[in-house]
Amino acid sequence: MSRSTLSLGFLVFPGFPMACLTSLIEPLRAANEISQTEEFSWTVVSEHGGKTRSSAQVDFDSTCLHEAGTNLDYLFILAPPAADFERPSTAGTLRSMARHGTRMGAVSGGVFPLVRAELGLGQPLAVHWCYRAAFDTAFPNHMASDQVVEIEETILTAAGAAAAFDIALHLVEARVNAPVAAEVACWFQHPMMRKANVAQVVPLQDATTALPPLVARAVDLLKQDLTHPQGVAQIAHEVGVSPRQLERAFKKATALSPSRYYRKMRMEAARQIVMYTNDPVSKIASAVGYCGSQAFSKHYQAAFGLSPAEDRKRINLYRVEGNLPVPSV
Repeated sequence: MSRSTLSLGFLVFPGFPMACLTSLIEPLRAANEISQTEEFSWTVVSEHGGKTRSSAQVDFDSTCLHEAGTNLDYLFILAPPAADFERPSTAGTLRSMARHGTRMGAVSGGVFPLVRAELGLGQPLAVHWCYRAAFDTAFPNHMASDQVVEIEETILTAAGAAAAFDIALHLVEARVNAPVAAEVACWFQHPMMRKANVAQVVPLQDATTALPPLVARAVDLLKQDLTHPQGVAQIAHEVGVSPRQLERAFKKATALSPSRYYRKMRMEAARQIVMYTNDPVSKIASAVGYCGSQAFSKHYQAAFGLSPAEDRKRINLYRVEGNLPVPSV
């Protein structure tokens, strides 16, 4: 007697990253073809049904979540980080599905509505590095992870499109077998299936692995808590050198002093919060270690050419004109 097909739903919000959706579906489609079975079935769902526009301005037909949700084994949320529920009942529907055995997942910015639905508390959630500061500010009680994927008993999260492919390979291996998962990876020239304990790759200027060991250790200490800035002397003491030695090492590796590099880190974190939350400027300033808004706004203007309020206005205008989302990953 054949076993039933594993049913997956992909809950999409306007502006969702299209690559994340295809990175989940295509490996499952390939697994069905390779195994000559119907191991996997899937459907795209949304809050209202009908067409939902992706980040690439491509429309996808979708079924209403409230009609399709009760029969799904898995539900993955795909969304830009600013996405929120339009129907008050959606969050309750997601919690009900989770209680009744649907395994929940999220890719990239989808972790934001996942947490807004009060799911994932107490479990590590893979959060894309470009959303990390905004996530930590919005959800300080949740466990953000810098891993590519986090696979827990009831929650599966992936930090981006390539990581979503890894999640799909995990499902193929668990449902079919490892050889089929390997063949699927080879079909798409995906070099390997990344599982636990694989850290995200970040841009070179922020990648501590690309820095000399001394500077990398100092950067790790600096970024541990942006809310409470640490002085150069304190960091130098913790890494076992003099402040002068640390200054020279930073200048050689980054062309910036430790304090300037730290300010750059804090401004980049602040910009995430400006882009992906509605927090007031005073709260954003506090989140990146400023006692008041005046100095924070001055440094923000110097870094990005706009004040925080002007930058948010520009971003919101971009969202509204043509209903375009801020680019998501």
